[in-house]
Amino acid sequence: MSRLNRRLRLVSAAAASTMAVVATAASTTPASAATSVYSEGFANGLGTFAASGSVSTGSYGARLSGSLRSDPTLTSASVDLAGYSDVRVSYTRAASGLDLGESFNAAYSVDGGAYTALESARTATGSVSFALPASVANHTLRLRFSLDANGALETLTVDDVLVEAEGGGGPTDPPPGSLPPVTDVTAPGPYAVTIDSTAGPGNDGWLVYPTNAGQNGVDHPVLVWGPGAGSDPAAYEDMLRQWASHGFVVYSEVSSSSGDYMVDALDWLEDQNAASSSPLYQDLDTSEVAFGGHSRGSIGTFDVADEPRLETTIHVAGGSFDGNGPAALRNPALYVGGDDDFATANVERDYASTGVPVWFNILDGTDHIQATRNGQHIITAWLRWHLADEDFRRTEDFLDPACTFCGLGDVQYKNW
Repeated sequence: MSRLNRRLRLVSAAAASTMAVVATAASTTPASAATSVYSEGFANGLGTFAASGSVSTGSYGARLSGSLRSDPTLTSASVDLAGYSDVRVSYTRAASGLDLGESFNAAYSVDGGAYTALESARTATGSVSFALPASVANHTLRLRFSLDANGALETLTVDDVLVEAEGGGGPTDPPPGSLPPVTDVTAPGPYAVTIDSTAGPGNDGWLVYPTNAGQNGVDHPVLVWGPGAGSDPAAYEDMLRQWASHGFVVYSEVSSSSGDYMVDALDWLEDQNAASSSPLYQDLDTSEVAFGGHSRGSIGTFDVADEPRLETTIHVAGGSFDGNGPAALRNPALYVGGDDDFATANVERDYASTGVPVWFNILDGTDHIQATRNGQHIITAWLRWHLADEDFRRTEDFLDPACTFCGLGDVQYKNW
């Protein structure tokens, strides 16, 4: 589980009696000079595991009991292996009463993908340890134990689950992207921020950017933001500052349902990047661009979502009126709505017809006006993933059932 996740949510048959080990090497002792990355002894119930079916806990560990209705499973939280290598999984287990044709299974999943077997057997007892493939390093890991048995007295007991690995960076030292790294996207980033409120093609937009843009050779990605109807950039100042503090150059002006103003703004920003008199001279990364907006700003974003210079689009509380907005999407899209927002039904309709990779969160306790503010940290992480090449955020923050933001509302995603 990532540090940020903790902050936000404080969240067939087997061969007779032989153990089958698949794609791993087993031994009776774990690697010696390893770091403990994850452990669970079930001393306080399930702890960081989730269970389905008949599963109990006690001084013995976690016990899965057979059933005619559904097979019990025990699944760990996501384990972040960023910075680690030579990963090894160990645990104790005891199978009892299983008949021929029945089995218990232990398996692991990488980055939320399909499960790979560690062992599958009818009888086993004691501790076991498995060295995982090198390809597991720097990804996320889940463990799952399951029991395929019919009787309540047929059981699998699991205890002392341990993930160890070599390395010390771990989740406190994620892989670098193109911007200075941060440990918490809910906090301001490392940059002081400057605002020019007379910027843009018509001198009536806001340019919000890192004061020391270009320092240490950084080229800054670009976000063009559309406010909701009846508002202007000043209504989003704290959010624009947040994104600029993380290293993004943000431009915003009064929006329209046509997104032409966004394309004009991007043209203007490219001119600023090329003009020696500009404070952003040769400091922009114009290959890393996002359009996004709130309400009417989202609708305008749909209108020009096929702009070839875009890497991603962001749509907050703004589903298209006719349901055809997603037809223009060419790149991954972020949808944010609220459980008390009148526009959410339109966003849900757009999500259903979206054909590009999309991630959608209907935030708890959020109405139409609050949606951007409540979702601003999601947007920060999304920008850092898609525009600043922080690829570890793919699973850690978004595409994992235990992702950083998955506890904030109803999350759906597809096409990844």
